[in-house]
Order: sequence, then C-alpha cells, then structure tokens
Amino acid sequence: MDITNDIFDALVKRSAQTMPMSDGDYIGEDGLVYCGKCHTRKQTRVTLPDGREITPMCMCDCQVKAKENEEEAERQRERMQRIGRYRSAGFQDSELARCTFNKDDGASAAASLVARNYVKNFSDFRKAGKGLMFYGSVGTGKTFLASCIANALIDQCIPCLVTNFSRIVNTLQGTFDGKQQFMNDLNDYDLLVIDDFAMERNTEYVNEIVYNVIDNRYRAGKPLIVTTNVPISEFNAPQDLAKQRIYSRISGMCVSVEVSGKDRRKDSSDADLIAKLFM
Repeated sequence: MDITNDIFDALVKRSAQTMPMSDGDYIGEDGLVYCGKCHTRKQTRVTLPDGREITPMCMCDCQVKAKENEEEAERQRERMQRIGRYRSAGFQDSELARCTFNKDDGASAAASLVARNYVKNFSDFRKAGKGLMFYGSVGTGKTFLASCIANALIDQCIPCLVTNFSRIVNTLQGTFDGKQQFMNDLNDYDLLVIDDFAMERNTEYVNEIVYNVIDNRYRAGKPLIVTTNVPISEFNAPQDLAKQRIYSRISGMCVSVEVSGKDRRKDSSDADLIAKLFM
C-alpha cells in the first residue's frame, strides 16, 4: 500500500467535503471547477512527485475575501472587548470614563493642544518615560484633560490607569501580603494618571508610599501624568522637606502644563436651573 498516495487521496476527498460546489458553479475548459460568482477557480491541479495529478478543491477569490472579512471582524470584536476591559480596569471613577476630546469646550486651548499632541506622539513619550503635570486652579479641567488622554490611548488598546493616592494608600492599608506586587502591578499600565496629587494625607507613611509609587514608575521608565492644585511656585520650591524629593522626582518625569480658564464646576446645569427661579 502506498501510504503517501492514500494521504493525498484523503486530502482531495476532505477538500471536496469542506468546500463543496455551490449553485452556479461550473466546469471550465481546463476541466476544473469555477465559482459562479467571481469566476475564479474553486479547484486546482497538483502534480505529485510520482507524476500523478490530483485536483483538490480550493477557495475562489470571493471565498478568500469572505474569510478575510470574517477574520477582520473577529479581530475587531476581540479588539473592542479588549478596549472594554482596559476601560473598565483603567477608570475607577466611571464618570471619568466619559471624558473625551470631542467634549472639550476649548476653554484652555493651549493645554488641550498639549493633551492631544501627547496622545499623537505617545510612542515617543512612552520610550522616553516622559509624562505631564497639569496644574491650575480648582475646576479648570485638569482631570478632564488627563482622562481624555487616557481614554484616547485606551481606544488604541494601550492600557492606562486613572487613580489617586488616596485610593492607592487605602488599598495598600488593606493588603496584608503582596504590597510590593501591587506596586509593581501599577507598572503594567503604559500610562498611570494620578489625579488630585497632594490632596492625600500629609503623613510620613503616606509620603513614603507616594514616593515609592512614583520612584517605581521612574525606574521602570514608564510615563506618569499628574493633576494638582499645588501652585507651580510652591511645587518648584516646596517648604516641606518631605515633599522635596517627591516634587523633584515628578519634575524630572513630567512636563508642567498650566490649565487655565473658568471654573467648570460653577458652570453647571443646576446653576442654570436655579437661575430660572429668579427670572
């Protein structure tokens, strides 16, 4: 028994089962099956080493295209699922997950341009381990812009985390084992956003956690974005000695960007509603 011939015969039979003829298919002048839609071969002729010919079925052009479309659709489904997981894990505050550049009112145009360009050139900033520090008055949109950046990067399947040190400290206080693992896990995110920096408790214990998180990020070469209400003058020359090494590390990792404009928190729909009572 010729085992090789048996294998080839089995392949021909299997191809006929998996790719049968359809309505409209026809036999061409070369004796092979052609697709009735795209008029390309659905059967091919192969000459074996022993000189024998076999004619297994094959995919025509429209079948190849359909398979490519199906595979692309599956890739898109997997991509959207991955983006959903990244967004769910990356935003501990669900409201911030709704912050996108198309909702930007442009009140702080210069800072908005920086944020958009940061996303556009993120691969370069990621390689350099360089981030941003958004500073300015309360309610001017620092958190909004930082969240817009994270959302835009997540849309590109880049994992980001938006959090604050109060949450990080609370998590570590409730962790008996694996504190260092938790710290290391923060570096799994390509971008870490620390919102409301310097609003956490100012204690030796908290300051040590803050420094360790930032320093771990620095040593891993991963970028960091910080939002803060701390005036830039105080940030550049802190009176608190405990803050000096923290501020110094952030200054070395981040480009300082002022976010100006009106206080968006005072310009709310509630204010418009209340105003109607006095009209």
